Order: sequence, then structure tokens, then C-alpha cells
Amino acid sequence: MQTLRDLPALRAAVAALKRDGKPLVLVPTMGALHDGHMALVEEAQRHGRHVAVSIFVNPKQFGPNEDLDAYPRREAKDAQMLAAAGVDMLWAPTVEVMYPAGFATNISVSGVSEGLDGAARPGHFDGVATVVAKLFNQVQPDVAIFGEKDYQQLAVIRRMVADLNLPIEIVGLPTQRAEDGLALSSRNAYLSDAERKAALALPRALGEAKRQIEKGEAVEGALAKAIATLGQHGFDPIDYVTLCDAVTLEPMTVLDRPARLLGAARLGRTRLIDNIAVDPA
Repeated sequence: MQTLRDLPALRAAVAALKRDGKPLVLVPTMGALHDGHMALVEEAQRHGRHVAVSIFVNPKQFGPNEDLDAYPRREAKDAQMLAAAGVDMLWAPTVEVMYPAGFATNISVSGVSEGLDGAARPGHFDGVATVVAKLFNQVQPDVAIFGEKDYQQLAVIRRMVADLNLPIEIVGLPTQRAEDGLALSSRNAYLSDAERKAALALPRALGEAKRQIEKGEAVEGALAKAIATLGQHGFDPIDYVTLCDAVTLEPMTVLDRPARLLGAARLGRTRLIDNIAVDPA
């Protein structure tokens, strides 16, 4: 596996990989890899002969009071995992390479980025869209793989790719979970043992709300019960628990089309997010 840190070397390596005409698939990450990331790599290998993974902790998607400095970084171990999985290329630029002096461009995707994490984390999705657009331009992949755990992020990226006519297929992989149901996340490493047990209230509350809504109970009541359950298990603050259109992410009060139930809340110092599909009868 090649590990690349500057653009000239990356472009030369990408050109060499693409000489055989086989698809190049990119898995963008912020590192601290876990089984969820490796599932993305496996999915990438099903979509193309050549697989590139990027590791870049993107400062532009962190707010002033968020965990940029504390975000887990372990590139050496990550590289070992990727090499063992048969990844062809690791793109690991520095902040200076990604955002050189004088950098002044911002990509903003309206609509799907407004509300949910867009409201709870102002500027977050501008940072996501900007860095992903740069990664696409740098690596020039044919396909890119993202996890559905960050469902709003996936919707933002799909909208950006469609709007900018980027020749890239975006593939979403269902959320990867631990055996007990908690969505895999690099931030789970922040949880104490007691918090790790309490964290299960999030997927369980969403699952119960899904069952209630699909049975025909009032959406507002099901969401209120889920929020109460999270509060009882120590989540504070609860940023949102809401039902949204599966494509546009517009809030829904009646289940009359495919939907997503999304939740985000803080447990101790760790902010957890999750989502689940909700389908009309």
C-alpha cells in the first residue's frame, strides 16, 4: 500500500492505478478506524479493482467548542489495518496541504444541510462539503463509499455531486453496529463503561419509535416518548429526535412516504448520533 502526503505524488499514483481502466473507489475517513470503516473498505472492493482510503481530520467541520484537538488519531495502526485489508493507496495530507495559505473557498449545500446537525453544528456541513469536494478533485475516484450512520452527511454529499455534475457514483452502506446494537463510531472511545451501557438507549429508543410510528401511532407522541427515554438514561442535551423525508430530510408529521428517524444527543462529553429507516405500510 502506498502512503501519500503531497499532491504531485498522489496524482502520479492515481494516474498509474488508472492505466488499466479499472474503477478507482475512494473511502473518505477521519481515521481512528474501526469495523465500520473496514466494512466500507470491503464494500469498496466489491465496486472496483482499486481502492483508496483518505485519512484527514478536517478542522473546517469542527465548531469552536467541539472535539478537534481530542479527536482520536492513530495513523500508524490505521495504516496497518488498511494494508492488511488490501487497500492500494492511503491519502493522508496535512492541514497545510489541504488548506494552503490564503485558502478562501467554501462549498455550501442548502436544503438538506439545514436543520438536524446543520442547526446543532453551524457551519459543519460547509466544512464537510468543502473537504469532500477537494478529496474528489484530488483522488478523482469513480465511486465513493460512505456510511449511512452519518445520514445527513450522505444526503449533503449526494446533493453536491448531483448539483455539480461530478462523475462519481455515491454508495451508502447501512450503519454498522456492535452486537448489542450501538452504532460503531470513533467517538465511542470517549465513553466510560457506564456511559457505554447507557448509550444503548439511543438505538433502542429509535427502534421503539419506529415500531410505534409504523403501527400507526401519532408521530409526535412516539418522538416525545423517545426523547423522554433518552433523558431518563442521562442524555443531555438532546439535540433532536425527529422523523424526516428519506431524501429531502424535510420534517414529517405523518408517515406517508419513506422516512428516516434521526436522533442526536450528548452523553457525558460524547455526542452520539443514529438513524433508522421508517417505511409506510
